[in-house]
Amino acid sequence: MSAKDEHRYDDIIELPRFISRTRPQMSNHDRAAQFAPFAALTGFGDSILETGRLTDKKPELSDEDREELDLRFQILEDHFKEDPHVKVWYFVRDERKEGGQIREEDITIHQIDTVDRVLISSEKKKYDLDAILNIEGDIIVRYRTSVYS
Repeated sequence: MSAKDEHRYDDIIELPRFISRTRPQMSNHDRAAQFAPFAALTGFGDSILETGRLTDKKPELSDEDREELDLRFQILEDHFKEDPHVKVWYFVRDERKEGGQIREEDITIHQIDTVDRVLISSEKKKYDLDAILNIEGDIIVRYRTSVYS
């Protein structure tokens, strides 16, 4: 850069910025929005957010835990006509990346289909028996109490 280029705006650099008396002043947000369509990395922000989103690894149940869960399925299958209300914890695989998340819901059981291996709620939502990690409810406590009493 030459010395001449360094001083080419010296005559106007200290002048006040023009402000129109007839037009409203544009906000910084609106001014920035004018250039948004020219973003060089469109979608890059979404990609960064997706990469940073955490997922959990599916917990592996021990043989004892699996046997206990199978016993609870049997109790619920034997008593599903009573419309038992339970809390169920289950694992949902993530559609975009490895892992998933553990969810819990309070549901009323409508049916347990051991052929297709699904638990069906009264709202007709299906839960894969192999994805269920735990089930708790009064019907299980009552059955356990009556068996061990």
